Amino acid sequence: MNIAANPVVQADETVYLKDYQKPTYLVDSVHLDIQIFEDYTIVNTVMSMQRQTEGPLVLLGRDLELKQIKINDHVLSSAQYQHNEEQLVILDCPDLFTLETSVHIHPETNTMLEGLYKAGDLFVTQNEPEGFRKITFYPDRPDVLSVFTTRVEADKKYPILLANGNLLEKGELNATRHYAIWQDPTKKPAYLFACVVGDLAVLKDHYVTSEGRRVALEIYAIEKDIPKCHIAMEALKHSMRWDEEHYGLPYDLDNYMIVAVSQFNMGAMENKGLNIFNTSCVLADEEYTTDAAIMRVQSVIAHEYFHNWTGNRITCRDWFQLCLKEGLTVFRDQSFSEDLQSAAVQRIDDVSVLKSHQFPEDAGPLSHPPRPDHFVEINNFYTATVYEKGAEINRMMATLLGKTKYRLGTDEYFRRHDGQAVTVEDWVNALSAGSGVDLSAFLRWYNQPGTPTLHVTEHYDAAEKTYRLTFKQSLKENAKYPDLKAVPIPVAVALFDATTGEQYTLHSNDLFKNHVQDGMYLFDQDEASIVFSDIEQAPVVSLLRNFSAPVHLIFDDSDESLAFLIQHETNGFNQWQATQTLLERILLNNHPAQHYIDALKHTLPNLVNKDPLLASRLLDVPSESYLASRIDQDYLPEKMKAVRDQLIYTIAHDMGAFWKETYQALDPAQQSEFSQAMGERALKNIMLSYMAAQKDKDVFDLAFAQFSDSKNMSERLGALKILVWHDAPQAKDALHAFYVRFKDEPLALDQWFMIQAAHPKLNEAELKALIAHPDYDLGTPNRIRAVSGGLNSRPVNAWSFGVQHFIHLAQYLDEKNPIIGSRLLQALSRWYTLAEPKRSEVLQQLKDVQPSIRSKNVSETLSSMLKA
Repeated sequence: MNIAANPVVQADETVYLKDYQKPTYLVDSVHLDIQIFEDYTIVNTVMSMQRQTEGPLVLLGRDLELKQIKINDHVLSSAQYQHNEEQLVILDCPDLFTLETSVHIHPETNTMLEGLYKAGDLFVTQNEPEGFRKITFYPDRPDVLSVFTTRVEADKKYPILLANGNLLEKGELNATRHYAIWQDPTKKPAYLFACVVGDLAVLKDHYVTSEGRRVALEIYAIEKDIPKCHIAMEALKHSMRWDEEHYGLPYDLDNYMIVAVSQFNMGAMENKGLNIFNTSCVLADEEYTTDAAIMRVQSVIAHEYFHNWTGNRITCRDWFQLCLKEGLTVFRDQSFSEDLQSAAVQRIDDVSVLKSHQFPEDAGPLSHPPRPDHFVEINNFYTATVYEKGAEINRMMATLLGKTKYRLGTDEYFRRHDGQAVTVEDWVNALSAGSGVDLSAFLRWYNQPGTPTLHVTEHYDAAEKTYRLTFKQSLKENAKYPDLKAVPIPVAVALFDATTGEQYTLHSNDLFKNHVQDGMYLFDQDEASIVFSDIEQAPVVSLLRNFSAPVHLIFDDSDESLAFLIQHETNGFNQWQATQTLLERILLNNHPAQHYIDALKHTLPNLVNKDPLLASRLLDVPSESYLASRIDQDYLPEKMKAVRDQLIYTIAHDMGAFWKETYQALDPAQQSEFSQAMGERALKNIMLSYMAAQKDKDVFDLAFAQFSDSKNMSERLGALKILVWHDAPQAKDALHAFYVRFKDEPLALDQWFMIQAAHPKLNEAELKALIAHPDYDLGTPNRIRAVSGGLNSRPVNAWSFGVQHFIHLAQYLDEKNPIIGSRLLQALSRWYTLAEPKRSEVLQQLKDVQPSIRSKNVSETLSSMLKA
């Protein structure tokens, strides 16, 4: 965006990476005075500004009532500046000056949950990426870093007054009002500013860093939720210690605060020293939240803490570099989570998310590079491609370097760039310089859209005792990116003796290391081969172990080989990957199911006791939604559902009494380790589901007893799903009992809504009744996502009466909360894969709604979808 040449920018103008220019002015310091009243808020801002380049001063501001502007104590007249709905431009400013502005804003009517808004009785901010401009006029871009001092004033009925940094002063103004002054000593961009005002309780603890700093830790929530904050507090301390041990990064302030908010668009936000969290990502308790939710809380706590260095201390130069901070931090939180449970299962869970969300995104009309080169609305690019694919790029580089060289590279990055706003190139260059390994070719991953396809063929030469793998890579053509190039693909490989199941020692000079069992080959051309010597007989090969690269693998191995890997593979992830590949062939290509079932019979009995969580994952049948993402044309949801249901029926009946016998033998309550108990609970729920598929006469009684007797939410919900989704006689009583027990627990009630919305036989009238329920709240994103996510998990329903549900939501939220509206509409992004006549019907519905859309969030998403 060339601000100097065109100071007044239109709201819907496309912004291009190639047009980046340095900010005309830097802000040396900023003093905010925020005075909150019931029907308006006054924000007075004082900025010390310094010219950096030629051009006018451009301040960004949206929905602000401008009251006054001063430069060096001189009040400006309206003739001395230009002002539109997006920005304030002052054409003639000195090189050094003090700017003062006064504005009125209205958080009490702000439904978009950006800037400063009211959530129930709480005033809270969300400023990433462009929310700060809704609080005051400011050069609201991530490469403008400043020291913030914040005075917060409000009625005493709001006893908590929080902002970033250290508390300098607090006091009373009169009988009804009080104030607090905070200062953050580290320079930060405005998107990291935070302020919270309300009546909250607090859980306190402390942590002593490796440098000896005693850090006060505080988690704020409503009083009744404080007991649910202990898991988050322990996760925070674990995260602080983990970052010191693995990256050498101690915390830098005297306090660290987290606030739990029920109305929040995001999962959480890493505001410097004052993280604001969606309640779903901070509240955790086995009675109120599932095991998966507990794991997510620990992961998100870590993610936002890790941002202190990878995002805050070193931030993005511009929003095109979003994957720099998010991709790296996701990789860091994934690595942290591998310490909390089986590393193999953590990798399975992470890749499942990647394949279910990012791969379809890459294949559809919303495809974009991890670092996009243009956007209209940056909020639309908080995507799986930026986060999950960005994490995979970092994982590939870290895997190639190994722990020692990777640590040398990250140390160099923090040494070079602490306190700076940087680019993807800065990260890759520092990693290369520190490690001594040139990683510049990985920039192609950041700059190209689409998921590469890796084609592999094999050849065994019995006379020479050599085994050859030949690799080819390809990328789907993209008119916007005509010059796609081969990307570096780390291929982790293992060879197994087909008779004994033992791993071969690998002999090949093309590997990163020779004479190893687990080998790594870097494939960075259009086509290449690798030869292994001293192979006594044709081996069974395991490729992309631990999912060493985010690619589609095309390899014509046999179903027998996949069944062999399920039984003999020593890498838990690839054991699971073999099941998924085999199941996809069964479901999508009509292969027989017997090889999979026989492998399960051989593998599960021992694994159930050894690693129940991994055992539960080997029973994962790809969801209807994931299978839909693998079909590019003439997709029939009803047909896919029927095929999947038939496979589950076949597995259930062929395994006989295994399900009930295993169910009755499992006792999670006897397990002292959370991971082991979590695995047994997951298995119990799967055993119930297969018993239901068998139509076992006892299954509903067992499920209702589990529902009624358990104090654990994973067991309770697992049983409730069986009862509701199979229309058990006890279903209505169980739903009523759950509602009565948890009607005042919003996160648990979200699950109540989700289970009903995900009913396989849901009809349009039942959906309308669900969203007419008094507890369904269009002002709370979590509740909307619960119903819409449940509906979207059943493609047969989603593509029939669900289409209008998503369209109507997008229309409503287009004005109220366009960030959520845009994301919900993306549920229909693969409309073009449907078989006729449904394809044309949905296309027409999308076209019909287009003229009524006003926000650039929803408009950009809809326009991209219609170009498919």
